[in-house]
Amino acid sequence: MLPLPSDLAQQVATALAEDIGGGDITAQLVPAAQRVTGKVITREEATLCGRPWVTEVFRQLDPAVQLTWHADDGERVTANQTLFEIAGLARPVLTGERTALNFLQLLSATATATRLYVDAIVGTRCAILDTRKTVPGLRTAQKYAVVCGGGHNYRIGLFDQVLIKENHIAAAGSLTAAVAAARRATGSRKVAVDVEVETMEEFEEALRAGPDIVMLDEFSLADMRAAVALNNSTGHRVAVEASGSVTLDNVRSVAETGVDYISIGSITKHVRAVDLSMRFAFAS
Repeated sequence: MLPLPSDLAQQVATALAEDIGGGDITAQLVPAAQRVTGKVITREEATLCGRPWVTEVFRQLDPAVQLTWHADDGERVTANQTLFEIAGLARPVLTGERTALNFLQLLSATATATRLYVDAIVGTRCAILDTRKTVPGLRTAQKYAVVCGGGHNYRIGLFDQVLIKENHIAAAGSLTAAVAAARRATGSRKVAVDVEVETMEEFEEALRAGPDIVMLDEFSLADMRAAVALNNSTGHRVAVEASGSVTLDNVRSVAETGVDYISIGSITKHVRAVDLSMRFAFAS
């Protein structure tokens, strides 16, 4: 089991408050004692993610609602497969339906997109990383989904890893000065320092400056191979990350240059929700 985000319950509470507001007035049309059973199916192939969020939705609305799951987070599911069955009082089930599906279809979308990239580079020594280009308020949820899809989390936010980009370099005066300042700022803390470069000349300077990771931004395949070769020839090898304009069509070619990581923003910011359907049967 993957560790769950510490803010999962708060994410669900915020989503429910956004949807319910002062109360679900439509659910009041249903008799208070009415019971319902139902199931959720996926209409397309996907990598499932979001079970704990669905469970938390109904726990907050009515802990007596029963969920029976038929697939686990990270599992590949096929079109028309039943993901889970639900039973309980109709009012809380109907109230929670949309919020539960919103979480499940979004997080499954991120996991599915990630899995496509991971599958595309199987057999290489490269790993797929996510970015901070996430849905506001749902970063930890999407980071969890990336791992369910076989990817790896980069930094969670601005607090747990240094990423030096062109504006930081400009402000510090040089790439070398920026890396040195980052080392002073982090002190004895075990915080990785990553610096973004846009040319081979900057890459060479970065190797001399000694960060932990160098990000190659919009490098050609030939320049990526040259950078990897130069890095491997040094006595102190750093990790090399490729970033920018990576798609499913070219990700394997990028991985085969020998880079250690490929960071892809689209797996969290350009996802298309997985098509899910919830079907109910009301007790007579």
